[in-house]
Amino acid sequence: MALVLIMAAALWGIGVLMGTPQRLRWVMIGILWLAVVGLHLALPDGHALRMATGESASLWLLLGGAASLVLAYRTGLRRLRKTAEARAQPPEPGGTFSNAELERYARHIILREIGGPGQKALKEARVLVIGAGGLGSPALMYLAAAGVGTIGVIDDDFVDFSNLQRQIIHTDDRVYQPKVQSAVEAMSDLNPFVTLRPYKRRLEEDMAEELFSDYDIILDGTDNFETRFLVNATAVHLKKPLISGALSQWEGQISVFDPAHGTPCYRCIFPQAPAADLAPSCAEAGVVGPLPGVIGSMMAVEAVKLISGAGAPLRNEMLIYDALYGESRKLKLKPNATCPVCSGLRTQV
Repeated sequence: MALVLIMAAALWGIGVLMGTPQRLRWVMIGILWLAVVGLHLALPDGHALRMATGESASLWLLLGGAASLVLAYRTGLRRLRKTAEARAQPPEPGGTFSNAELERYARHIILREIGGPGQKALKEARVLVIGAGGLGSPALMYLAAAGVGTIGVIDDDFVDFSNLQRQIIHTDDRVYQPKVQSAVEAMSDLNPFVTLRPYKRRLEEDMAEELFSDYDIILDGTDNFETRFLVNATAVHLKKPLISGALSQWEGQISVFDPAHGTPCYRCIFPQAPAADLAPSCAEAGVVGPLPGVIGSMMAVEAVKLISGAGAPLRNEMLIYDALYGESRKLKLKPNATCPVCSGLRTQV
């Protein structure tokens, strides 16, 4: 056994003299260990090589197992320490990026349409998401992953088992938690470099304007016309771009309403709430699970485009996606000259 230990020490020393990386030196010692174990398993009892290297493979197997446990422990500890350091690292002042952030957003930064300036704009942006349900779930996750600096989410609901079929930001062990709390946990785990603001309450008229004032872009993922009309009226009044998505069974739609830049508002297209039987909720009509992921992800893409100035956001048009037949189409949208919400604003622009 002493002979093998001397050989291992020699391998290590030669590696040090040659400047071999530590990981490669451990690999060489591992190969030596495998060779010794192989010899013990292949050679008969009493063989000279077995006698010179410890007689039995049992001792080497125990030594290898102990070394593996120590290595696994050190690797896990290193990863935990790295994660803890990343979480504890405060955002760089002045919109600059830490090394960890540069590595995280590298695929954005190399995109010609986003680049460093676009990623900086994302870091400085503030986006409010109304609803942490089917549409809000993927939108929030991708906004956090993209590095949007401040993300607000407002919802007064709690996670239910029936949500988990499509609301991917929530998990089984967070059922009965407030949705905003569950969403913040998921986003924090995904990206510790973003600021998260949860509002566990229903959006009401008396607080909507004050809330919206703190944000640059509004994403509406709600499922009722009363709230949609309130969100639209507040966004129009404050001249905030509104990214609106909607779902029904197998079909989804998305548009960017921004009357301050000449587009119609939501009320131009939907002046009145339809009859209840014409617009049933997901609970009443059902919805295929991945569909909210498609539309919610598109909402996040539109937010990234608006913030970074990339491409052509869905202003003045509505994209409709039919998941059942794998088809999508665009509708051109025009402002309503007599819209009670936005016609006055467009006259001023």
